[in-house]
Amino acid sequence: MNGPFVKNSVIPLEITDLNNLGFGVGHLVDGRTVFVKGAVTGDSCEVRLIKIASTYCVGRLETLLRASPHRLEDDTCTAADACGGCVYRHVAYAHELACKRSYVEHAFRKAGLPDVTVLPVRTTGRVSGYRNKALYPVKVGKTGMIAGFYARKTHEVVAAAHCALAPEIFGEILGFVCGFCDSHGITAYEESTGKGLLRHVYLRYAEGTGEVMVTLVLNGDKLPGEAEFVRALTGRFPSVVSVYINQNTQNTNVVLGDRYRLLLGKPHLSDILCGKKFSLSPDSFYQVNHDAAELLYGLAAEKAGLTGEETLLDLYCGAGTIGISMADRARRVIGVEIVPGAVRCAEENAAMNGLSNTAFYCGDASDTEKLLAAAEAAEGTLSPDVVIIDPPRKGTTPELISFLACREVPKIVYVSCDPDTLARDCALFREAGYRIGEVTPVDLFPRTGHVENVVLLTRENA
Repeated sequence: MNGPFVKNSVIPLEITDLNNLGFGVGHLVDGRTVFVKGAVTGDSCEVRLIKIASTYCVGRLETLLRASPHRLEDDTCTAADACGGCVYRHVAYAHELACKRSYVEHAFRKAGLPDVTVLPVRTTGRVSGYRNKALYPVKVGKTGMIAGFYARKTHEVVAAAHCALAPEIFGEILGFVCGFCDSHGITAYEESTGKGLLRHVYLRYAEGTGEVMVTLVLNGDKLPGEAEFVRALTGRFPSVVSVYINQNTQNTNVVLGDRYRLLLGKPHLSDILCGKKFSLSPDSFYQVNHDAAELLYGLAAEKAGLTGEETLLDLYCGAGTIGISMADRARRVIGVEIVPGAVRCAEENAAMNGLSNTAFYCGDASDTEKLLAAAEAAEGTLSPDVVIIDPPRKGTTPELISFLACREVPKIVYVSCDPDTLARDCALFREAGYRIGEVTPVDLFPRTGHVENVVLLTRENA
């Protein structure tokens, strides 16, 4: 079909690529790109054009004329189309990994770094049941309370208690919680009215120990029948070692409030990562894929090339997981983090592991004038041999890059959860005098469009 192309017209289309949102990519004869949800590289299909713009179109898959060899018929999820989280669930895993590598390569080309080598994606091979943390909104269903996830780009709750990415016990606990609420007249929160008590069920699982933490997010401060609830919950699920109430009475789409109250059990989960013990509070950051995090941190340690003589500075250190995992290979580990509670948690984790060569301080990586003030007041002027940075999705700042360059840090290991901001920042590091090593993607989030990366940046003439 040569055009003109109009909305709702049905056209034949060859799918030649797949993007990180799970949309198959084809092209009209006039050069415009067509994005088709549910299509896979190699599909031949008929597509209905549902949106037409000057440079691109969006199509809906009407008829699959010839299926791609990369297509996978997956029946493990009951809410995939509505939820939209597992954008690659219909794609063979080997092709998903190839697409993720291509995504990272494209990010570096777009940032003006086409010469940077992106290695094949590293993976544990585990694609289901890997999530150790999940937040489930609840709503009133036809036969009672249900838990699930928000539909893509909405706040409509889709029933998905038995998510294929989460441990089986999460679905079982959700069923118990919803049943308890139904039998005790506990209502689900409704955003439109601001009424109802239970907003979310927040679950954490410690892969290394099997312990589970349950947090109920309430539009209030008390759950009716609290004592009965915790007694019945822990009786049914002995692995539940910690039960919290989180209070969130604000009319907001922010899930968690600031106030936690321990109903029963330990204040922290205990886990083992990279051979080290860690305590996890309900609000502490922790990688959601335990086994892949061990793979990622191992690669970061390899790139750091520690010999036992180095001072390691761990910025954005959170609860200290990366620095602590490498502490046996360094002379000294200094962690800096903006959240005071996370710093305390890092100190506790280091003490739990009997480490005497670590210290953790408060500091804001976006405020370079004060970043190391607390650390250097205690340690003296720091001249780190290796700096680890693991910033949030938005990446780091030009100011921090300049700060590290001015300090002439010999080696920087950058761990990133966003290829685009990583590539942007690597371009700035190159301008500041750093050589960009091979980028190693790591699949911490199988079946989703996300991919973690780690890269070594080496000071030129260091």
